[in-house]
Amino acid sequence: MTVLLDISDVEVEYRSRGRGRVLAVAGVSLDVAAGQIVGLVGESGCGKSSLARVAVGLTPPSAGAVRFAGQPVTPLGWRRRPDTEIGLQMVFQNPYASLNPRRTIGAQLLDGVPATVTGAAARGNRVRELLDRVGMPSTAAERYPHQFSGGQRQRLAIARALAPQPRMIIADEPVTALDASSQAQVVNLLVGLVRDLDMGMLFISHDLALVHEIADVTAVMYLGRIVESAPTRELWRSPRHPYTRALIDAVPRIGPTPRLPATLAGEVPDPANAPTGCRFRPRCPHAFAPCGDQPPTLDLGGRSAACWLNDPTMAPATVPAN
Repeated sequence: MTVLLDISDVEVEYRSRGRGRVLAVAGVSLDVAAGQIVGLVGESGCGKSSLARVAVGLTPPSAGAVRFAGQPVTPLGWRRRPDTEIGLQMVFQNPYASLNPRRTIGAQLLDGVPATVTGAAARGNRVRELLDRVGMPSTAAERYPHQFSGGQRQRLAIARALAPQPRMIIADEPVTALDASSQAQVVNLLVGLVRDLDMGMLFISHDLALVHEIADVTAVMYLGRIVESAPTRELWRSPRHPYTRALIDAVPRIGPTPRLPATLAGEVPDPANAPTGCRFRPRCPHAFAPCGDQPPTLDLGGRSAACWLNDPTMAPATVPAN
């Protein structure tokens, strides 16, 4: 598969008077190929959105590199972004803040239509095609954002992201602000677009159950680091990091013997005062002496995990069952 988005050892650092240095993203690497959906999951505050903003070029990384289609992603400034990077687009979390309330939908979609599409008729046809692609009527072009529901606005935001004919979309919590019915519609729309147009998509969410249904590969993030990455079905069948297991156990299950979701003890630590060694150590039920040192990301044959329990030379005699 052709790699479209390559994130390599990215760090994102913030500084403030009250908290000092905050390393929100602490050396993350992942890639997304054409036709592939990569899910990035983790609790709120783990650095997912900070990574998304760097990946799309909204903010520069403090360290590391981001490449799109083999070329470095240039952090956005006052100038227009290079033509080679227009194929990298983003869908934001809040559909109510994604669109300009003072401009019609058609005018906002036209902003992204390539300049190679010339003539009023051709550009108007392109707007109608975009609206049809996301399941909206052509009459929406003459209306304003406040005239639509949250789910409809998110569809329109997706249409705007599709206007430049992108090869890669980063969707940052795109359905969190929507009701259940709208969530299902928007998720089905995004998945269909990836399959039909052979795009890549980095789908960021705190909802592991949702990611399980749509992602080809899942990366689990905790306090600024990727602690496990694997094909989604394998990750659910046999998680290799205690944090991944905790997230899966927290998903409600309905069946002959339903059970309440398990609650992970504690809170995500303040990244300004991150624990030494394994960052999950203070909350991990299986922590042992080596966890005081930062574990390497171990290659486990097509998947990876940053946990000493996967190192037979370091793991205790009794390894917890998956």
